[in-house]
Amino acid sequence: MPLLGFGTWQIAGTDCYDAVRTALDAGYRHLDTATMYRNEAEVGRALRDSRVDRDEVFVTTKLPPREAGRAEQTLAASLDALGVDAVDLWLVHWPPGGAGEELWERFVAAREAGRARAIGVSNYVLGQVDRLTEATGVTPQVNQVSWAPARYDAAVEAGHRERGVVLEGYSPFKNTDLADPVLREVADAHGVTPAQVVLRWHVEHEVVVIPKSATPERIRANLAVGDLSLSAEEVARIDGLAQV
Repeated sequence: MPLLGFGTWQIAGTDCYDAVRTALDAGYRHLDTATMYRNEAEVGRALRDSRVDRDEVFVTTKLPPREAGRAEQTLAASLDALGVDAVDLWLVHWPPGGAGEELWERFVAAREAGRARAIGVSNYVLGQVDRLTEATGVTPQVNQVSWAPARYDAAVEAGHRERGVVLEGYSPFKNTDLADPVLREVADAHGVTPAQVVLRWHVEHEVVVIPKSATPERIRANLAVGDLSLSAEEVARIDGLAQV
């Protein structure tokens, strides 16, 4: 699972298709969508038209809990829209009024059937992750949550690592003041933007991050953080922006 992916929330229609094509052409090999985004067909068409080998791209989609009673049918519709035989990761988009133990059993079955190569959750707290493990003996492989320097929590990060759960962050910029002096100073030291520093901060922590943009220049700039490296001191300073 590439640490840096391309998010598609709030991008629809032609804009979504064009953005995903730009991302794949730039070198992204991780795409994130969801049933509720209503753009799986555009993501799938862009993937096919890009002529990038399917096996080279990590594809994630998510099930809205309101579809818990027809999870299998919804996954089948997602696969059809994406034009793939299986997704690399299928997530419960948010807790269905509790941990959702019965729904999680359906996810486990989908993985066993080869319809999803990995399964996980989104917007779960660690206690809910533990309840799924206790009920089924199967721990979510990924938990996708809102994550940014302001939301950094060392205990949450460590808790996921202790359980063998990959922590994935979304909305890295929505909850970040990109004009913050610390981010600007680190960015200036490396000749990059504060947004690029935020993304690299995720990577330094080995937290998966999925920035979203429909602007070609920003799409390419977000991917360019692979050439950036932050010192331990810089990472610690950014950690200090936490407001939790």
